[in-house]
Amino acid sequence: MWIVSDKENNAELPSSSTNNRSHHTSDAGCDRLIVRRGQPFQITLNFSNRGYEDGVDKLALGVQTGPCPSEEFGTMYNIPVSEALQEGEWSAAISSTEGTKVVLSITSPPNARIGRYNLSLETSTEFQESSFQIDSFILLFNPWCPEDSVYLEQDDERKEYVLSQHGIIFQGTQNLITDVPWNYGQFLNASNKDCSRRNDPGYISRVVSAMRRWTGTLDKVVFFGRWDNRLMMASTPCSDGKVDILRRVEEIKLPAGEIWTVWVYAAVACSAVLDENGKRQKKHKDIIWNFHCWVEGMDGRPDLGEFYNGWQVVDPTPQEKSEGTYCCGPAPVIAVKEGDIHLKYDVMFVFAEVNADAVYYVEQKDGSVRKTHFISLVGQKISTKAVGNDKREDITLSYKYPEGSEDERRVFEKANKSNLVEVEDSSPAEITMKIKGSEGMDKGNDFDVFAVITNNTEEEKKCRLMLCARTTTYNGRVEAECGTKDLLNLTLSSQEEKVVPLRILYEKYGPTLTEDNTIKVMALLQEYASERTVLAMRDIYVKNPAIKIRFLGEHKQKRKLVAEVSMINPLSEPLTSCCFTMEGAGLTEEQLIETLDCPVEPGQDAKVRVNLMPQQSGLLKLIVDFESDRLKAVKGYKNIIIAPLPK
Repeated sequence: MWIVSDKENNAELPSSSTNNRSHHTSDAGCDRLIVRRGQPFQITLNFSNRGYEDGVDKLALGVQTGPCPSEEFGTMYNIPVSEALQEGEWSAAISSTEGTKVVLSITSPPNARIGRYNLSLETSTEFQESSFQIDSFILLFNPWCPEDSVYLEQDDERKEYVLSQHGIIFQGTQNLITDVPWNYGQFLNASNKDCSRRNDPGYISRVVSAMRRWTGTLDKVVFFGRWDNRLMMASTPCSDGKVDILRRVEEIKLPAGEIWTVWVYAAVACSAVLDENGKRQKKHKDIIWNFHCWVEGMDGRPDLGEFYNGWQVVDPTPQEKSEGTYCCGPAPVIAVKEGDIHLKYDVMFVFAEVNADAVYYVEQKDGSVRKTHFISLVGQKISTKAVGNDKREDITLSYKYPEGSEDERRVFEKANKSNLVEVEDSSPAEITMKIKGSEGMDKGNDFDVFAVITNNTEEEKKCRLMLCARTTTYNGRVEAECGTKDLLNLTLSSQEEKVVPLRILYEKYGPTLTEDNTIKVMALLQEYASERTVLAMRDIYVKNPAIKIRFLGEHKQKRKLVAEVSMINPLSEPLTSCCFTMEGAGLTEEQLIETLDCPVEPGQDAKVRVNLMPQQSGLLKLIVDFESDRLKAVKGYKNIIIAPLPK
């Protein structure tokens, strides 16, 4: 008789350490088998009484995924063990035998359903048939496999976009872009009941997009969409890392919080109405957002054609329904650039996100409304983290052609056939105006902003100039006034450029500045003779203080390491309720929270030390957030190279 021993010994799935390394999943740990589709992996079977006899003994494996496995829907397979692996399908073959041990190689097709699989074994001899449940494993997409539709050709891109556990979110304004570190926590697991379509990355991306928004039911979602700045829960994406948020979602089975940060919602074509003094009318809602973040994923598009393969836009925070569901994408980036707005999925919406213009109207005393010039506000400085470093890479030209180019006009003409785009008269303006910032626009400082006005004619112009600054939120809602100037008699000589300053005082903006750190500056110029109106606007980003991080001790794997974190209080008043939150994949198992007992006086250091025990080697990143009563969502990070354990 030939039998397989008990479950604890019959399959050596701790060979996960070898498999996971070869499948580029070892950062998720080696206590479970995580492999990629289209690539072989090995398991070792231990038998008792005798070894395997070719031609006498027959082996077959069973794999199944999902709550209702089915051969019809591709979620259950019976795999006979044959002499060699077969490409493009589930197959298994004997790799080697030694005594009572049999090493099996198993491979999946490059379009297999991803997810958690149960693995079973069936054995048969002349005298007996037996069936055993071995264990489970996780199957992932495979950017290393050329036959997988998510294949990435460049190794440095695979390291950056697949293996990296940290990224950078770029925020602020187009004139002052700041970087915020983010811990991906991509090795956490979330489930979805519809497993039969998990072979399609496009379908998966739409599920992920829909999961990030609450649709009125307490299904598997992560955030409520909340746009009124009122929170019902204490946590926000500003202060909590993704890993902590998702862990609590899994624990309590409820959405973790409401999205209300800037990187949540997109700008679309919109308009706003101002009164003759340049103030926004309350009855009109402005929906221009400072910036927005979305995700790109690599995928083939057999439904559209090979031309549209490549990077696809997936927006986890959609504001419109797509085919009846709140999700957005995948939309081919090349389709957005070419103005192919009729294509799936949601290319029209993404095109508007990166090409929309804002139209402003000025309401006169007599009730009439005068249209100002179009102002390009949307789709500027589209950015991503560079491959291999933390620098910003500008990818605007991946989404649109250069402004004023023949290709740009061609694309807009194509989109205009769908009545999507209004083309503005491009004739030169007699008077132009822009707003510039200055050095030292740091939180706690007073600083100047400037209206730069140019008379492009040979005639003298007599004008009225109104300047106004207000603190504002990420979604364009203005708060209290923090600076104003009204010049009734401004004379512009022929071809003159005039610079008019506006002083912004901390005592004015400090009390109402939100953690978005933005001040909206508006300049409204009215020419008396022609009654023409020129409008200029700019969002000023007020910089937070820097967080300093020092590492003390040996930079070695599984050796004690101390991180000293500090920040100087830049304000003229003390900070209370001070708290540092720290996390870093490979450096910390969970978030570390250090609270300061005493207020931090003006000019003094807020400082803490934490003990770390690096579990991984290589380039790691410690991410720090500082919160207090007057300074919120101050971010910092520092990279560190950890040496591996000696072999």
